[in-house]
Amino acid sequence: MRTARLAGLLYLVVAVCGGFAELGARSTIKASDDVAQALRDSAGLMKVAFAADVVAYTCFLLVGLALYALFKDVHRVAAVAMLTMNAGSVAIQSLDLVNHAGAVLAAQRGADELAVLFLDLHGVGYLIAQVFFGGWLIPLGYLVVRSGMMPRVLGYALIVGGVGYLLGLVVELVAPGADGVALALGVVGGISEIAFLLWLLVKGVSAPVRERVLVP
Repeated sequence: MRTARLAGLLYLVVAVCGGFAELGARSTIKASDDVAQALRDSAGLMKVAFAADVVAYTCFLLVGLALYALFKDVHRVAAVAMLTMNAGSVAIQSLDLVNHAGAVLAAQRGADELAVLFLDLHGVGYLIAQVFFGGWLIPLGYLVVRSGMMPRVLGYALIVGGVGYLLGLVVELVAPGADGVALALGVVGGISEIAFLLWLLVKGVSAPVRERVLVP
């Protein structure tokens, strides 16, 4: 029960910090008419967003570890797959912070085109990471369904959410102009994650997993 609640609390930190950095900072700047000038004017905001991302990625890795501890006896292979995707997402997004910092530094030095390029590169890195932070929901959803510790509908919702993230990535790559479709698919993934973290925080798990390892 404590592990589940801890995972929920950490997941909430991820949602708040990550949401602020991506939606409150970078997306706002990208929407500006003069992105480089917006970067200069909002250098302080971008530094706070950088710190928020560091906190979010650290907590996200801890979420993966906590959920692995919770579900490893349900299905070892699925639990390892979940943790691997989680760690892959953290690694890619952490490296992508170099582009975030580069955009601010380039703008402050008057290299406007380079600043915009760094911000665009960060967006590319974010899309690559989406393969992992979307993909990890699929084995996680399977584990939730298999465990019986939470309502199965939550597990199915996570699987659908993971597929939604991955389809959103495909839409971004194949039809970059279809932002509305990609956004809608991303919302599906986001809703499933919010429902899951709220259940962990409020309800926890109904019963411990039986000590067994299931082989596929």
